[in-house]
This record gives sequence, C-alpha cells and structure tokens, in this order.
Amino acid sequence: MSATVRILLVYYSRHGSVARLAEHLAEGVESVDGAEARLRRVPEVSPLTEQSKEDIPASGPPYATTGDLSDCDGLLLGSPSYFGSMAAPLKHFLDQTSPLWLSGALIGKPAAVFTSASSLHGGHESVLLEMMKPLLHHGMLIAGLPYSEPALLNTRSGCTPYGASHDDHPQGSAISKDEQACARALGQRLARLAASLKAGT
Repeated sequence: MSATVRILLVYYSRHGSVARLAEHLAEGVESVDGAEARLRRVPEVSPLTEQSKEDIPASGPPYATTGDLSDCDGLLLGSPSYFGSMAAPLKHFLDQTSPLWLSGALIGKPAAVFTSASSLHGGHESVLLEMMKPLLHHGMLIAGLPYSEPALLNTRSGCTPYGASHDDHPQGSAISKDEQACARALGQRLARLAASLKAGT
C-alpha cells in the first residue's frame, strides 16, 4: 500500500477502560500495512454541557477536533455506557459536527464503534447502536464484527457483532483475551476497508 490510511480513534474514557480498549483497536489498525492509528479523546463537559478542561490535555492523546474527522480515512468511535447511552462529552462533540454534515465531509468513510460497561447488562449493545446513528446521518459506512472472528463466539464477557466492548466488572478489570482479540479484529477490519475504499477497489 503506497498511501497511508489514517484511522481516527475518538473516544471518551472517564475511568480508563474505554482508553485501554482503544489501544487494542489501534493495534489492530496498525497490523495492516500502511495503516496509521490516531488516538484522540474528548474532554469532560460541565453540567451546562460546555468543555470544562483546557484545550490541551496534560497527558495522553490530544483532544479531538472536527478537523481530525475531515482528515481521517476511517473512524473508530468509543464511549462508556451511561445508563445504556453514550456519555455526554462524546455526544457534545458529535453535536458540533453539523458543518461536516453540511459539506458531506464524512460521506463514504467507514466507521465502527466500541464501548465499555460495568456489567454484561450495562448497555453494551444499546450504546453501540446509539453511536452508529449520528455516523449514519453523516453518510458513513458502518462496519461490525462478523462471526468469522472466533473470539466473538468464545467470549464470556464483552464483544458483540455491533462493535468491540469490555465488561468492566469490577471497575478497572483487565480486558479479557477474547475482548482484546475482538478489538484488534475490528481495528484491522476497519483499516482494510478504509484501504480498499481509498484505493477504489
């Protein structure tokens, strides 16, 4: 592959489990020749739903901008489950993408989603499906995880055909081998799709 395929991973992670899952997705992306994973976070918001952190974080990946979305060839979007819904900081970030919708900047780009919840019944699939909706409105091509991935059939914790997930019970628990495998497989799949689309094949 001659041109680099840029896969953007945008996520909110309050306690670190979504961030750890993002690292496994990034490994999958970068296992594809010529693919580059770009990790970006979204900041906390105040009760007034405005950014409540400095523009540049003290550590970790930089904060995402709408310009990052314009520049990517594919998107992996992640959020913890808050009562079966995506976290407010990620929703706030997505609510700022109307100019991209108006320009059609994301049409035809592949995307996938990932989450972490504090139990197996904490809303994994509902959050994944909720995150897909704004991406569909942007005209993005949604990629799930097919059952040809063995870990999807073997898992006794997180991971679904709708996207990668982690059962974070108790809080701070290690990401299981099956959850890691599913995350890497999804990252790899999205990078390959982005490469094919960019090459016009």
